[in-house]
Order: sequence, then structure tokens, then C-alpha cells
Amino acid sequence: MESAYITRSSAFIEYMKLHLLSLEQDLEKNPESINVIDIPGQIEATKHLLSVATDIMNSYNERYNNDNI
Repeated sequence: MESAYITRSSAFIEYMKLHLLSLEQDLEKNPESINVIDIPGQIEATKHLLSVATDIMNSYNERYNNDNI
């Protein structure tokens, strides 16, 4: 049975997922923002950070369900 224990790193990943969702929604609402700020670049950077953080957690056997990444 998995516990409901939330680690600092899994809480950080949840924050990053919300940040990514926010960036994707910003781009969806304002596609012209590509010319002002690099939202697609921010999205790719956030996806990269999520991947690295998940890999680090997995290497330390810290449980995290990354099905939604």
C-alpha cells in the first residue's frame, strides 16, 4: 500500500506541472505571444526540468507517479 506521504521533490514537480499547464494555456489564449516572449521555449524548458527531476527522484527510489508528464 502506498502512503499519502508527499515529498518536497514531488511537491515541486506538482508545481512545475501547474506552471507548464499555465504556459500552455497562455500560448493557447495568445498565439501572438510567440513574437513577444518565447512561451514555446519556456514550455520545452519546463518539460525538460520535469524529466530531469523525475529521473533524479527515480534514482533515489523516491516514489512519484509521473503518468501525466
